[in-house]
Amino acid sequence: MNGITLLSTFNTTTWPQWSLWGTTTSISRYRYNHNVKSLSSSTPSPSSEAEAGVNGKLRRALLEQVDKELSRGDDRAALSLINDLQSKPGGLRCFGAAQQVPQRLYTINELKLNGIETASLLSPKDTTLGAIERNLQIAAFLGFISAWNVFDFGPEELVYISLPIFFLWTLDLVAFAGGLSSLVLDTIGHNISQKYHNRVIQHEAGHFLIAYLLGILPKGYTLSSLEAFQREGSLNVQAGTVFVDFEFTDQISAGRVTATMLNKFSCIALAGVATEYLLYGYAEGGLTDVNTLDGLLNSLGFTQKKADSQVRWAVLNTILILRRHERARINLANAMSAGKSVGSCIDVIEENIDEIDLMIS
Repeated sequence: MNGITLLSTFNTTTWPQWSLWGTTTSISRYRYNHNVKSLSSSTPSPSSEAEAGVNGKLRRALLEQVDKELSRGDDRAALSLINDLQSKPGGLRCFGAAQQVPQRLYTINELKLNGIETASLLSPKDTTLGAIERNLQIAAFLGFISAWNVFDFGPEELVYISLPIFFLWTLDLVAFAGGLSSLVLDTIGHNISQKYHNRVIQHEAGHFLIAYLLGILPKGYTLSSLEAFQREGSLNVQAGTVFVDFEFTDQISAGRVTATMLNKFSCIALAGVATEYLLYGYAEGGLTDVNTLDGLLNSLGFTQKKADSQVRWAVLNTILILRRHERARINLANAMSAGKSVGSCIDVIEENIDEIDLMIS
């Protein structure tokens, strides 16, 4: 299926925006810098280094240039730098270098033989935040009853208290699509549940790692709704990882998606739930990821059988890549938790993957 162009019949004006863990990357035009600086323009390149290839120190200096281009919003320039560095000996060995399983129809039993229970992976349910939300509702109700008894509220006082609360709740649903309540709940979850906090970090590390190993450049990430709000200034943006995806959006605009690109984004979409499954035995976050992939396949006119085949291959491929590069994922998650830049996270991946890990075992 690789290399075959899939012609779609979807309407690009109603195309669902690509989102990972709730963060939306809008379909927009990216400017192209035709005067991209050469990789050696701002960093020393002694002849000995040129002969021996790129060492770790020089690679980190060059990745700082990538961070600068991403911060300017020049995604094409950043990707050009990555591709240039990838072509140099000792540069970026791992970008787009993941070994993948052959693409064919895999049965449920074949996935089980590889230790994969799709029901625990493809039907995420956030029980942690659900429990926190229920406890908050119970606490609020008990607090309301206590205040009623202590202050002896009458019917008028109850109306005065209830109306503002109902108004704020309705405003949040209508104006922000529940973004304000999600932000509050997510913030509380990060502060009182270490499990929830760690799960989000691991989830995003999975997205980041799989994207990079498949040749899609991450451009940024956030690990909480509050961080996303501070960065984007919108309540409708949640925590997540965004990518340099102009090639994908260009194909969407043209009304067709190649099988190669579809394969990459299928695996990236499922990378978060796959990471949670490997660590905890089930996935809680990532329902938006699964639904987005379903929407993509439906828009491309896939039959249910063909969609199931695509998803099963992507699940198996993603799980095996994550298992093979567990050390890189662990250290990447630590770097993301510390708020490291995209370039620094890429350097962590490169430092924690050996040549033999990129070969088919």
